[in-house]
Amino acid sequence: MNNTPISDALAMRATASAFDAQRGKLPIPGDPHRSPDSVAVARQISELGKMITDLGDEVLFRAAHQDREAHTARVITSFAAAVAPAGEAASALGAVAHQLSFLDQTEHLRDQPDARDAREAAARVMEDALGMADTALREAADSLHAASVTVSPPSVWLQAARSRSTNAAPAPAPSPADASAAAAPLDRIARSR
Repeated sequence: MNNTPISDALAMRATASAFDAQRGKLPIPGDPHRSPDSVAVARQISELGKMITDLGDEVLFRAAHQDREAHTARVITSFAAAVAPAGEAASALGAVAHQLSFLDQTEHLRDQPDARDAREAAARVMEDALGMADTALREAADSLHAASVTVSPPSVWLQAARSRSTNAAPAPAPSPADASAAAAPLDRIARSR
C-alpha cells in the first residue's frame, strides 16, 4: 500500500469528488430532467452503499498496516468521519424511495381528497429528505477536501498558480471627468455641514 501524504491526500480528494458527484445526481422535485424516480433513487442508494464500503476499506487498510506514517491517524479519522454523513444521505434517499413507492401505489386515488392530502405530504417529506441528503453529501465532501489539505498541503507551485488566477485585474484609472463627478458629491456634503 502506498501510504504517502500525497497519495492519501489524493485518495481523500477523489472520495470528496465522488461525494460531490453524488450531490449532482440528486433528484430535484419539479425539474422535468431530474425529477425523482424510483430506479434512479435506488441506483443512488446502491452507489452510496458502495461508497460507504469503500470508506470502510480505506480505514481498514490503514488501520491494519504495520508501518503507519505520522499522518495516517488523520487520514483514518477523516475517512471514518465521512461514513456518518454518507449513511445519512443513503438513509434520506431511502425515505425518498419510500415516498415514491407510496405515490406509485396511490396514483389511482389522486383525485380523492384524503389521498390528495397524503400525496402532498409525501411530496413534502420527499423534498425535506432530498435536502438532508444534499446537506450530508456536501458535509462529507467538504470535510474530506479540508482534511486532504492538512495531510498534504497544495504545492508551492499550485498555491502560486491559484493566487495568480484569482487576483482581480487592476481597475482602470478613472478618467478626469469621472474623477470630478465622483468628487462633486463629496464637495456638496462638505459645504452643507
